[in-house]
Amino acid sequence: MCLGIPGEVVELLDPVRHLAKVDVAGVRRNINVALLEDEGVAPGDWVLIHVGFAMAKIDEGEAREALQTLQEMGQAYADEVQAVIASQIA
Repeated sequence: MCLGIPGEVVELLDPVRHLAKVDVAGVRRNINVALLEDEGVAPGDWVLIHVGFAMAKIDEGEAREALQTLQEMGQAYADEVQAVIASQIA
């Protein structure tokens, strides 16, 4: 199963390569934010992440609801968090 998982942008790392550091369930990973270039992404923003790419910008309330729903899914949520941890975008 492929899920999107919410994460909070904590730092913009490289605007040319569209890289940002995002906190996902307490784990900080680099992700690509190029798909959101027109929306603008800044520290404090919440994004929906799938396989190392920010797919959509969401508000904090949506992020909390999504995290709660994902956590209720059990193993699917654990698998998605593991995929974020394993991603190696540098």
